Amino acid sequence: MPDAKPIYVLNGPNLNLLGSREPDIYGRVTLAEIEKACALRAGQLGREVVFRQSNVEGELVNWLQEAGDKAAAIVLNAGAYTHTSIALHDAIKAVAVPVIECHLSNPAAREDFRHISLVGKAAKGVIAGFGATSYLLAIEAAALLANESKSA
Repeated sequence: MPDAKPIYVLNGPNLNLLGSREPDIYGRVTLAEIEKACALRAGQLGREVVFRQSNVEGELVNWLQEAGDKAAAIVLNAGAYTHTSIALHDAIKAVAVPVIECHLSNPAAREDFRHISLVGKAAKGVIAGFGATSYLLAIEAAALLANESKSA
């Protein structure tokens, strides 16, 4: 697929600590290892990834807006902002490309405050609970959705 638009993979707060932060919940895989696996899987599907992480909500909003013009699809693990950010919800609604919410753990099986996802209410779909494999499943879904679109 020549000149195919990339898949943006955007990561929110504390995901830079993967591998050492609460490994019983999030596993021991680092974000760098997830990035490498995403790039490999996307490449197998004829896509590249733009992979970023920020602890700053506004930066994630800026990247969502950028991706709206430059990406075929977006995978978003908004971390704790999933449950609190109307700004991310609105940014997702404003972009014309599909957004897939992604989580390592299953928020629905955790604390009550994690059961509400403002991101998920705006996203095309949600993949959660499969550890680092959640990202690979989200890459596959993003590539499928992008291939269904004429402009990606």
